[in-house]
Amino acid sequence: MKTRLLSNLKFGAAALLAVAASNAFAQETEVANLRPYDKSGINVFEAPKENDAVFNKLKVRFGAGFTQSFQGLKHENKAGGLYKISPGFNTANANLYMDVQLADGIRLNLTSYLSARHHNETWVKGGYIQFDKLPFKGQFWSDLMKNTTIKVGHMEINYGDQHFRRSDGGHTLYNPFAENYIVDAFTTEIGGEILYRKGDFFGQVAVTNGMIKGNVDSLIATPQDKNIHKSPAIYLKAGFDKKLNDDLRLRLAASYYTNKSSGGQTLYAGDRTGSNYFLVMEKLGSTATAQFTSGRLNPGFSKKVDAFQLNGFVKAKGLELFGTYEAAQGRTKTEVDERKMSQYALDVIYRFGSKENLFVGARYNAVTARLANVAAAGTAPAITYNDDIEVNRIAFGAGWFLTDNILLKGEYVKQQYKKFPTADYRNGGEFSGYVIQAVVGF
Repeated sequence: MKTRLLSNLKFGAAALLAVAASNAFAQETEVANLRPYDKSGINVFEAPKENDAVFNKLKVRFGAGFTQSFQGLKHENKAGGLYKISPGFNTANANLYMDVQLADGIRLNLTSYLSARHHNETWVKGGYIQFDKLPFKGQFWSDLMKNTTIKVGHMEINYGDQHFRRSDGGHTLYNPFAENYIVDAFTTEIGGEILYRKGDFFGQVAVTNGMIKGNVDSLIATPQDKNIHKSPAIYLKAGFDKKLNDDLRLRLAASYYTNKSSGGQTLYAGDRTGSNYFLVMEKLGSTATAQFTSGRLNPGFSKKVDAFQLNGFVKAKGLELFGTYEAAQGRTKTEVDERKMSQYALDVIYRFGSKENLFVGARYNAVTARLANVAAAGTAPAITYNDDIEVNRIAFGAGWFLTDNILLKGEYVKQQYKKFPTADYRNGGEFSGYVIQAVVGF
């Protein structure tokens, strides 16, 4: 009880600090080339680039994201033994953002999770410096940076477009649904990105350490994999984004990510905050903190991965279509052969009202993957299962922006687990029900 009280007090104090800080800097919040954290940031992908921003002095802006959920989900499987769940409130999540205009064309970001399902303490997601200009004299540097943006730090990597629409801890305002994709391509890594934009076209090249955090440990050889070399991750992105007229916008983007030998690759396991479906399809004895990825599927490509993601976005007046196709293959350090995974998803959203402050939508998401051969309880050696499993989800959502900073949204979801081995507790699994979320973002 005392721990929970202290946690709530800390959460409230942090929230008040964020609001107070934002008010204190109300006259000093001109931070350039920043994606807004409120409603105006929806359907913004890479951060905007404005070269004519005037820099007078160092400026600091604080922002935040808060989400409180209520879920009424139920689940079942063939074997039984699932966690006993009932309708109730989930743990509230909160993020704190600090953006600093350090110099002309140079911005610093620091993002902290104040409260998250997987962590009880406040901790840092990551931070980076974004260069839209370089502090060097000469026409060469001016011409170079006219269309170039450079990001360096420990940051959310820009692989694919779906990460721009996902829920991230307490900041769920960009996502018209309660949860992210079944296979959630999101991670933070240490490295740098170079993004070049020319007219309606853009391209990016990037390199990182290929792990979620710093790591100076040597890799350990296994009987299946003698390679102890740590390789960097390299990812590329290219696309087209054009507003054809006042009522029609079209965007197409393709991304490729590769890491040939990692000490802990987390492209599909990098979210340390947790799923917004609490304890669905989890066993008896589970906890919301330990089993924090409920409803998601991690293909487990921890040693080697090659991934491709194709995204399409169309907005015609209030109608939005956002589609994703993703294909990946990889393995762990205890496997010889690589396994494959594919995923596709389609969002159909209709926004209406004088300021598009209301929306309804539907999402279909399906995954086909080969599971790693792991030992089931009471068996040895590992069970070999060479068939692909399938997971699919359909969700219907609706929302109302009371203001640009306050959102109330709800979702009905149904997810099914198909073709799982009989020894897997998810065999014949299914969950369904509703989630309601109250969201603040500024």
